[in-house]
Amino acid sequence: EVQLVESGGGSVQAGGSLRLSCTASGFNFDDSDMGWYRKAPGNECELVADIGSEGSPYYEDFVKGRFTISRDNAKRAMYLQMNTLKPEDTAVYYCAAVQNLAGSRNPLCPRSAYQYWGQGTQVTVSS
Repeated sequence: EVQLVESGGGSVQAGGSLRLSCTASGFNFDDSDMGWYRKAPGNECELVADIGSEGSPYYEDFVKGRFTISRDNAKRAMYLQMNTLKPEDTAVYYCAAVQNLAGSRNPLCPRSAYQYWGQGTQVTVSS
């Protein structure tokens, strides 16, 4: 059974930092691309950053220079270090794994080709 479990969310003031973690089981972690998505109330789900199986990162423009994605294959874990947080970063953050363009889509994020999703962790940034 595939499991993705996020942790590390919470409430911080603007300018603060949080580190999200995602631990994975039930699939070939080493060979899988992994991603962080977020969804705020009233907004569509959006990609925040993802990281290839070889460790190459990709960031959406709105987090470049503030967030850092990383992975530890030995621990089957992925991380998102979030610095200089802004109120507009407030959302539920989701860990996702294994891209398959021909696979089914998660109704939460129908534009994403990731197949496996965690339950999410809330991040709240106050001004």
